[in-house]
Amino acid sequence: MDDSKHQALDRYEPDTALTRLIRVPVRIVVLVVVLPVRMVWDLLSAGWHAFDRVLLRPLGRGLARLADTLVLTPLAWLYANVLTPLALAVIWLATALFIWPWTGLWRYVVVPAARYGVAVPLVWLYGAVLTPLGRGTAWVLGKVRQGTAWLVGGVWQGIAWTFGLLWQGIAATGRGLGTAVTWLVMTLLVTPASWLYRHILAPVGREIAAAAEVAWRIAGYLSRAVGRGIAWLARHLIGVPVVWVYRTLGTPVGHFVRDALWVPARRAAAEAGRAARGALATARETVRQARRDAWRALAGGAGGARSGEPLGVPARTLGSTTTVPSAAQASETSLLGEKLVKQG
Repeated sequence: MDDSKHQALDRYEPDTALTRLIRVPVRIVVLVVVLPVRMVWDLLSAGWHAFDRVLLRPLGRGLARLADTLVLTPLAWLYANVLTPLALAVIWLATALFIWPWTGLWRYVVVPAARYGVAVPLVWLYGAVLTPLGRGTAWVLGKVRQGTAWLVGGVWQGIAWTFGLLWQGIAATGRGLGTAVTWLVMTLLVTPASWLYRHILAPVGREIAAAAEVAWRIAGYLSRAVGRGIAWLARHLIGVPVVWVYRTLGTPVGHFVRDALWVPARRAAAEAGRAARGALATARETVRQARRDAWRALAGGAGGARSGEPLGVPARTLGSTTTVPSAAQASETSLLGEKLVKQG
């Protein structure tokens, strides 16, 4: 069995000794050059993404909202409520003052004058004078052109035949010289340049491109490993101690402050607020009662109650003879009856 049938095909064709010789050194050199570039690129990319996410996007949204509030909305209102009605009024006024009068003048004065004063005489002049004169001139010029064309055609044929013979001789000489020059150029320039490109420049260029691709990929792996190592160190040197301090010291201290200081202070403030509100309500009711008593003392009796003071209605149950134990018994007579009795 032929083992060459099962051999893996190489990526580069043809694979020469020069290719195999320069492959490993070129990849090592390119990796050394590309690794710092890739690490700087990854660092700048991560910084740019963080800067965009933390600062640029919120700033852009804020500026867009500010521009919409301060510029677009006032401009839209100005356009809809001021500029549009003003433009319509100006258009209507211009139409009424300029377009309508000039339309009538054009239709009834300018158009008839141009038609009968200019167009009709010009049509008559064209049909009666210019057309016959043009036809005669065209016939004379046609005869002259025929004679001139016959003379020029004969002269041109003689010149063309002479130049044709000269051109054939020059072309034959040029073809011979071109063949010789082409052979020299192909032998001395194109063939060596093609061999140099195919066997040296192309393999070297392909190896450099492949080495750059492999080095970029390896540099990415190394940059990612370095970034993960830095993240691991930051986590164990900064994050874990901070979390431990927060859980061990911050949380108990916070709970103590909340239970020993904040909750009692909030409860005391709530009690003080309720007490103050109760005191204010009591004071308002005392002032209101004193004012009613003073008015009764001055006006005399319940009939002199102020018109603006609401009359207290005793509490009573809804249509039942049973009264609420904590409520005063209401009068069974209607308010209309009380008014009639007072008037009588």
